[in-house]
Amino acid sequence: MTKQKTINDYLERIEKSLLGIKQVLTLDEACIYTGISKTYMYRLTSTRQIPFSKNRKFIYFDRNILDKWLLENPIKTRSEIEDQALSYITKKA
Repeated sequence: MTKQKTINDYLERIEKSLLGIKQVLTLDEACIYTGISKTYMYRLTSTRQIPFSKNRKFIYFDRNILDKWLLENPIKTRSEIEDQALSYITKKA
């Protein structure tokens, strides 16, 4: 591994860790933070499917609101579904 590649990897890790500290993220930072491509992020904002703020021509994201948006559709585990079904059946009986 070259020295330049090692330095770039190190700087990339630092940048990603700093995104966890910032409260307000730019579009580029939000893409890195979420793993969503820039093209898809633009589509989500233009169709208003993702919460964002706009100041003149710049798009910003609140990290906490972005986290909530990312986790708003949890998938239940098999165990949770079975517990819910059992609870429903016992209430009906």
